[in-house]
Amino acid sequence: MTDVEIGNTVVSRETYDRLKHYESLVQKWSPKINLVSKNTLGDVWERHIIDSVQVCQFIEHPDIWLDIGSGGGFPGVVAAIVAAECSPDCRVTLVESDKRKCAFLRNAIRECSITAEVISERIETVKPMNASVLSARALADLNGLLEYAERHLAIDGVALFPKGIQWKKEVDNARSQWRFDLESTKSWTEPEAVILKIKGVARV
Repeated sequence: MTDVEIGNTVVSRETYDRLKHYESLVQKWSPKINLVSKNTLGDVWERHIIDSVQVCQFIEHPDIWLDIGSGGGFPGVVAAIVAAECSPDCRVTLVESDKRKCAFLRNAIRECSITAEVISERIETVKPMNASVLSARALADLNGLLEYAERHLAIDGVALFPKGIQWKKEVDNARSQWRFDLESTKSWTEPEAVILKIKGVARV
């Protein structure tokens, strides 16, 4: 089977087919439980799938991937789909407090034939996960995200946070409370958005 290009990366046809099936599940469930906004429901592939695939490009062989505030599974389910091929031993855990969205996530995991765990709790109550990768999309400002990173990342772990036009302001605000190493990469899907890759999180 031929490979397929998604954004600036290439995946197998099997991974592509899983992502397309996941797209259809999001479109089916979202009108009932608001997985994505109505404004983006007609463009789930570009606005959510590709936007999540780009997060996966930073980690070649993840060990423990923790996605918090998973909602509709972006980027967590997408990460699990990509990892199923390139890192089959990766343990993906999705944390989501909304039980209806957890039901969707578990259904998507089953229908896409991937392996991932869903924890139906608030992230503040989840035991420290010692994750090698922590991701979150549209969950909180950077200060709040770094609190979660401090609790759940392994010492040498990496946090991956997609951020919009105000990302520099969020970074400046966070520097007053936190020390961290930062790389920013321009988003494939939004001209003024970035993916923040953060290591070495510690309080000032």
